[in-house]
Amino acid sequence: MASFELWRDRRGRVSTLRIVAVALLLFPVVKALVEAGVIAGGARPLNDVIHRTGFWTLVFLGVTLAITPLRRVARYGNLIDVRRMIGVGTFCYAFAHILLYIADQSFDLVKVFQEITRRVYLIIGMVAFTGLAALAITSTDGMIKRMGGRSWRRLHQAIYAIALLALIHYFQQTKADVTVPVFVAGLFGWLLAYRIWAWWQDKAELSTLSLLALSVIVGALTFAGEAIGIAVQFGVSPMRVLATAFDFDAGIRPGWQVLAAGLAVVVLDFVRARWNSRSARPVAVQ
Repeated sequence: MASFELWRDRRGRVSTLRIVAVALLLFPVVKALVEAGVIAGGARPLNDVIHRTGFWTLVFLGVTLAITPLRRVARYGNLIDVRRMIGVGTFCYAFAHILLYIADQSFDLVKVFQEITRRVYLIIGMVAFTGLAALAITSTDGMIKRMGGRSWRRLHQAIYAIALLALIHYFQQTKADVTVPVFVAGLFGWLLAYRIWAWWQDKAELSTLSLLALSVIVGALTFAGEAIGIAVQFGVSPMRVLATAFDFDAGIRPGWQVLAAGLAVVVLDFVRARWNSRSARPVAVQ
């Protein structure tokens, strides 16, 4: 039974980190229960829950991808212990997303099939879900042994393509304000750029200066991407869109939010590096 107790580590000991991870995965459920009255009073309550599960699937997909850079920046290798748990939790929310969609179609599987094959955004979402399912099924220790470490890693590198498809699906579902999707895309861009930069420099950890440069570049690209997207959609000049970046009365643009998130990582890296250097200093013998 110990293997089913998610709050225990591989040694069977109660893990605070795992308890926090379980609480994080259950947070959307608790939030939905607290807001049940508001949801039920809406025009389409089931549709509301469908969108919620889809959003949290994307959030936890991002958290899964953030484990590797965060454990390196924070110098906290134990974070790797909850990556698989959060990854499987991501699939569970994706499965709930699909199941609720089927319920919204009155469990008419023929209609569901027709809808999925007719709409591009549903095809993209289904491909992403299929990929998540494959990763979840092969996430056990037994499957890693059967496939071999190299083949298993190659398969699970598909997470980047799955994340891209999930982002596209999310953008296509957003009818008006794209602020949140652009912010999420910027964060995913930072996580991918971190891996590319580390691979290019052939280093497991990036320096504080590299993290600062990475955050500034990705923040700038987020501004540019949003401006180009709005310009194409509404037929205006991208420079006109960029001119509103400092108009904080109209709201904080996603580029600033991505930059702020990146700078938070830079500060964490700087503090942890100084802390480790102090801890490594030899104590003078009196």
